[in-house]
Amino acid sequence: MNALGRHILIEFFGCNPEIMNTVSLIEKSMVDAAKDAGATVINSTFHHFSPYGVSGVVVIQESHLAIHTWPEYQYAAVDLFTCGDQVDPWKSFDVLKKAFEANNSSALELGRGNVNMLTRSDFNVKNIRAEAPHPTADGRTNRNVWFTDKDENQALSLRYTGEVLYRKKSPFQRVQILDSYGYGKMLALDNMIMCTEKDEYHYHEMIAHPAMLTHHAVKRVLIIGGGDGGTAREVLRHNSVEEVVMVEIDEAVIEAAETWLPSMSASLKHPKLKLHIADGIQFVADAAAGTFDLVLVDGSDPVGPAEGLFSGSFYQNCYRVLRKNGMLITQGESPKFNTDAFTGLNQCLKNIFGPEQVHTLLFFATTYPSGMWSFQIGSKGTVHPVRDFDPKRSEAFCQKHELGYYNAQTHLAAFALPTFVKKMLNELPVSVEHESL
Repeated sequence: MNALGRHILIEFFGCNPEIMNTVSLIEKSMVDAAKDAGATVINSTFHHFSPYGVSGVVVIQESHLAIHTWPEYQYAAVDLFTCGDQVDPWKSFDVLKKAFEANNSSALELGRGNVNMLTRSDFNVKNIRAEAPHPTADGRTNRNVWFTDKDENQALSLRYTGEVLYRKKSPFQRVQILDSYGYGKMLALDNMIMCTEKDEYHYHEMIAHPAMLTHHAVKRVLIIGGGDGGTAREVLRHNSVEEVVMVEIDEAVIEAAETWLPSMSASLKHPKLKLHIADGIQFVADAAAGTFDLVLVDGSDPVGPAEGLFSGSFYQNCYRVLRKNGMLITQGESPKFNTDAFTGLNQCLKNIFGPEQVHTLLFFATTYPSGMWSFQIGSKGTVHPVRDFDPKRSEAFCQKHELGYYNAQTHLAAFALPTFVKKMLNELPVSVEHESL
């Protein structure tokens, strides 16, 4: 072919959808395909888009390989662009068809840069730029692989090493541990970020301490979810606690955390903790009335196995199992990300606990979409998280345990809701002018 480059446009059909939605496997396959073709790999950049799809490019000294996948259609579109006689892009084609487990494919090769239509100029490229860097001597390349948690309107991306430390598809969800550059190891469920080593304490301190340092006498605690162990770790800092019952539906989450997230999961071996691998919704339905001082619902977004954690019947049972003056605290979504779930859960709790006994707190969750997240508290009695709060007791506790996020000031500030949130929850006071009408 009398051309500067060879460009092959490929469509793969009937691919394995699990592979099509796994950025680490796609990235490795593309790099392997480039090397098999005889190309010199410079770097790779890949993104996963939640819930579906991977996009990426492998830059080679001889040009590039690019891809985008549609797992829901078992389809991938691939561009192979090479120059020079030393690289055979059809070898890349063979590698990728096998790696993607494609049932069928189509391909079209184009010659790019017909030399009969070009005139070569005489210039020395070294006079205008330095030579391009070569891969390291040990064969490593610069991998630029991104994990993206997004909906149709917004996204959060973290760069990670490209390796998946733990991957298991349980009966409930896909569980992964990835090693990110900026936030350390992270737990992802169904391609949604659950926690990272760098900022997990924001969430875990705020789900536990506002309620526990308001109640003053929590002895028996029920945790629904929380398989990473972070919530149990914070609860067990309180000497008043005699027993923690934890119900996690997915044993794979426990296994992943115990293997790769020891700073959180060490609490799962605590002698005061009783761990049940079971359905938390059914567990609460079967539990005896008035048996817990505190119920913490540490679930993920309202999809998959956590969907039932946002139902009225579940929270009615949570109310039933609480003792007098018991408290419920639950992951409440974000007013900026999942508005319907945020407002719907708040109204659900108000219907059960009463409007005056439900309180919303906000905090910064830097690796959750929008960065603003909430917990919602239901009080079975008259305990109020601001009115009954003792700042001195809180500060003494924080200093003793060297907490990283929670303190007396953040406790009080968390319940000072912005006006737009109060409007969403119908909690704005009626104005004097409006009352006079």
